[in-house]
Parts: sequence; C-alpha cells; structure tokens
Amino acid sequence: MRLFASCYYKGTNYAGWQKQPNVLSVQEVIERELSKFFGNTPITIYGAGRTDAGVHAFGQKFHFDIPDQEIDIDRLLYSINQMLPPDIKIDDIEEVENDFHSRYSAISKTYSYCILQEAKDPFLYETVYLHPEKIDIEKLKKVLTHFEGNHNFKNFTSKEEDKDNFVREIYSITVSESAGLIYILLKGNGFMRYMIRFIVGTALHIVEKDLSPELVDSLLDENSPREIVSHKAPANGLTLIDVEY
Repeated sequence: MRLFASCYYKGTNYAGWQKQPNVLSVQEVIERELSKFFGNTPITIYGAGRTDAGVHAFGQKFHFDIPDQEIDIDRLLYSINQMLPPDIKIDDIEEVENDFHSRYSAISKTYSYCILQEAKDPFLYETVYLHPEKIDIEKLKKVLTHFEGNHNFKNFTSKEEDKDNFVREIYSITVSESAGLIYILLKGNGFMRYMIRFIVGTALHIVEKDLSPELVDSLLDENSPREIVSHKAPANGLTLIDVEY
C-alpha cells in the first residue's frame, strides 16, 4: 500500500530534507517516527524534492510504502504528529496508486523567498533574509523577469552534472511587498540545488550595484563557458510553498 503525505517544517534545526550521514535531516526524523508507529518496521519516504539546510516548507510532499493492511489514516496522522518534534507537522495523508511517485509525478513546484528590509528582527530572523538597505522593487521585478521562461541554468546551480543539461522552465516570478516584507514567488517545472538562492542573490546584486538587467541574459547563455555566479541569498529566506500534480 502506498501512502502520500503533505507536511510543513521549519528547517532551521536541520541539515536539509534529505537524509545524510552524521547530521539531522527532516527525512530522517519523519522516517524514524513512522517506523516506530509501524512496529519498528523500516520505512523509507520519498520526497517531492530536496530542500537545503535552513530552508523551510509549507507544502513538501512525500510518499512511502507499508505492508497491505487495514490502516486508520486519521489515527496515523494524529499519532505521528504527537511523535514528531514541534517544528515538523504532517497535515494530510491519503492512499494513492502504487505507480504514483511524489517526485516524478509532480508537474510544478512553487517557492517563496522572503526579504525583510531591516537589519535585525529577533522574531523573524530564522525565516526571512534580513536586508538592512532599501530595495528598488520595480528594478528587482524587471531583473527577475529575465529569468522567466526556458533557460539553461548551469551558472545558477552547484550541481556537477544534470541529465537535462541544466535546462529548467520558470513559469512565473512575481514580487510583492507588504509591511516592509518583500515576497518573491517562483513557480517552475523544477529547481536545482541552490538555483533559487543564486537567482535571488544575483538579482539583488544587480539592483544594488545598478547594473543592467540584461546581464542576466549573458549569464543564461547556454553557449558560454560555465561560470557559477558568486552571489547566493541566505537559506533562511527560502520556503517550499507547494508541489502540484
């Protein structure tokens, strides 16, 4: 039997979503508690995507298999949330077909990057990028539009190789502002390691240094030698918002 779940977590205390040796991950914690629930039966969960250390999620999805049996999903959901630490919560579990895959069945992912135009905030510093200087919102919007569409993002990821030659499509990037908070919402068919953080960091650098937005086009030129950009926004401002199927 295959079960499909949605969860959210604050990533501050974790070395990312994916299980790794000698560090604590979100995947490891969820697997540990699920295994306990099923009588110490080893459970492996498969996420819709990885999030880096310090990155958060409101809409991470994952699936896992259990032996065919009668299962009270409401009881499972309640019990697991009692067992999980307070910075991880599973908000939905449902049965799916055995050929469903949380990663490969996904059609789009949406992330949010949040910037607070303040030098310090004791309550928000773990979930936003604290940026002490005023940002030109209109220019930021203009720069970010250059990332929309189908491009080779080889210069915006630290991946050494990629089966799709680093090509991804960003469907939309929207920017909004409220009470000093800037929200950058990015929706695409997939995002590689550090890709969003490199995009945001580069866009902010272009705005702050008053450089031409067309600089992005040269960085996206698939025929140019690979040279990974050097400006990467901090992890704490990034949140996985949703995965669509």
